[in-house]
Amino acid sequence: MMTESSATAFYALTSARRGHFKLESGHHSERWLDLDGLFSNPDSIATLVSRLADSLRPYDFSAICGPLLGGAFLAQLLAHELRVQFYFTERRMPADTAGLYRASYQLPAAFVENVRSQRIAIVDDVMSAGSALRGTYNELQKHGAVIAVAGALMVFGNTGSDFFREQDIALEATARDDYTLWLPDDCPLCRQAVPLENVATAAS
Repeated sequence: MMTESSATAFYALTSARRGHFKLESGHHSERWLDLDGLFSNPDSIATLVSRLADSLRPYDFSAICGPLLGGAFLAQLLAHELRVQFYFTERRMPADTAGLYRASYQLPAAFVENVRSQRIAIVDDVMSAGSALRGTYNELQKHGAVIAVAGALMVFGNTGSDFFREQDIALEATARDDYTLWLPDDCPLCRQAVPLENVATAAS
């Protein structure tokens, strides 16, 4: 479900900054959203979570998984509403972060056998390039899970959504908006020598 009111409600719960940012995926962008407080008051996002739950419900899955941090918080809320199992993945970032999609996501050992052959939805709070959801998708597939659907409260741009379309995985969102991402070599802010802030510890 994609509505203007959903996007407005989402932006009201976050704060945005303009600048020059390196995201977890390795892409550069001129806009960054602070999501730290998004889940501090579950009542404030209950409507958005319910809308996403309604969009995911038809996909016939028995568990939902999200990457720490925000995706896991969202997955737990959705699992409660949809009465399915809850899993999460944890990020592993290599020392060398040069290039794209260097982060990987790992299931805790206690979940590995449980996910085998299980139909699972994967979700994140926000998806732009899709690093965290992409890593979670790869990890679950590695352990024999079947990915039923992907979802996010907000999807920015097409980079992440294009990946899931190529995998023939539906992507549901409560709202979508335009978002400019650049490859490092193509970044106009780099050419202008605008200082780069690495927000990879929180971005996806």
